[in-house]
Amino acid sequence: MAGTGTGSVLCSFPRNGSVAGLVAIAAGLQIHCMRIFLIAALALALPLQALVPARMHAQPPVVFVHGNGDHAGLWDTTIWRFESNGYRTDRLFAVDLPHPLGAARFSVPERNRSTPEEQTAALAAFVTRVMLQTGEPKVVLVGSSRGGMTIRNYLRFGGGAAHVSHAILSGAPNHGVFALPNLQPESEFNGAGPYLRALNDSSEVVDGVRFLTIRSDNNDKFAQPDGATLGMAGVATNVDARGPALRGAADIVLNGADHREVAFSGSAFAAMYEFISGNAPASAAITADSVSVLSGLISGTDNGGPTNTALAGSTIQVFAVDPKTGARVGKALHEQTTDFSGRWGPFRASPTQYHEFVVTAPDSSTLYHVFRSPIPRGSRYINFRVPSAPAPRGDSTQVSMIRPRGYLGAGRDTVLVNGTAARGIPPGVATVDRVSAWWSASTPQSITFRFNSETITVQTRPHDPRRVIMAEILRD
Repeated sequence: MAGTGTGSVLCSFPRNGSVAGLVAIAAGLQIHCMRIFLIAALALALPLQALVPARMHAQPPVVFVHGNGDHAGLWDTTIWRFESNGYRTDRLFAVDLPHPLGAARFSVPERNRSTPEEQTAALAAFVTRVMLQTGEPKVVLVGSSRGGMTIRNYLRFGGGAAHVSHAILSGAPNHGVFALPNLQPESEFNGAGPYLRALNDSSEVVDGVRFLTIRSDNNDKFAQPDGATLGMAGVATNVDARGPALRGAADIVLNGADHREVAFSGSAFAAMYEFISGNAPASAAITADSVSVLSGLISGTDNGGPTNTALAGSTIQVFAVDPKTGARVGKALHEQTTDFSGRWGPFRASPTQYHEFVVTAPDSSTLYHVFRSPIPRGSRYINFRVPSAPAPRGDSTQVSMIRPRGYLGAGRDTVLVNGTAARGIPPGVATVDRVSAWWSASTPQSITFRFNSETITVQTRPHDPRRVIMAEILRD
């Protein structure tokens, strides 16, 4: 390849027209020569991938799959860590699987519950969309808890092995949360039931796909030898901390991590990143954007569970708030009513500002107030699920703090409400993700929640039994 005059490049082909020769030249081409070689490849009936330089495949698309009852927004901090280490945003995807709670019987549909078959079909459709959008023939799948089981079902029985290069399963109950033939025998979470027996029959991994399991040493509520964390104290589950591991998979143990931290913590991210890229990340820290462009899905509840489906006609308002009092600062920064898609945004947020998000159900049955500390980077997955309003209790309002990406560990974590240790956090294995209390709402009150280094102050509004007030912890 030689230059002839300013801005001119000659592109020469190997005389034998071999694949090896074309690949060698393509790897060093300027972009305006690439088109010529692609035309030559078509003439030689060569696969397109054979001519794409390796650096263009260095960042395969990654699809994050949530667990039982969860949603795509739990992967925000993980996605931000990938982005902060140079991974392209347009290569990172998170799926909202509809009706995310599992059915009581793995083969019997229920209202607003899902069978493994339904979850697997939804995942397969999403993966197809990602491949069409990126033009890539294969993706990486990362799953938390039940999401890992859905990934395995897709790979083994749904044709997914042809489209997946890596599968990372974090806290997936691969051998059940219990393995008892006579207890809920058709539960997908029973290691002795037909669903998991089929997934684990013969080989526990699938040829052609690289597998990694990430698990806890002893703090996963769904991988315990005693059924106490399942409400069955004294019952041997036939499952222990090794339950999420798979024969034939790489296996990483995060000491002290709870069921969600094995998916959403900085340590879990580091394991994922290295498994995909072959290199350790520069840092697990999240680098802030100058502006955070936010959007997401607004959904609701049905039959006592979240839907993960569009809640058309809901309204959202976003207010800046004083971090010390939770009081609103000025008028709403953003107001919107959702259309058939249920999506809100985009909203350009300051990555240093505390916010209150107010979401109202289409029938105005619930006013959902979510207070959040600064959101450092943009996201397409700032999701809100409008709950049913709690039964009124006199002149008071229910106020809660929730940690979506982990549990609260007595003795491990600092959890304070107005400077006093929070109640309702049991000792031992971390099993709860929120604390709640009823507060008088005859006049506005500021209530400060602290989880380790993160502090969020909310402010109650004049009493209205439709109100649900939540402080949502961002940090892992």
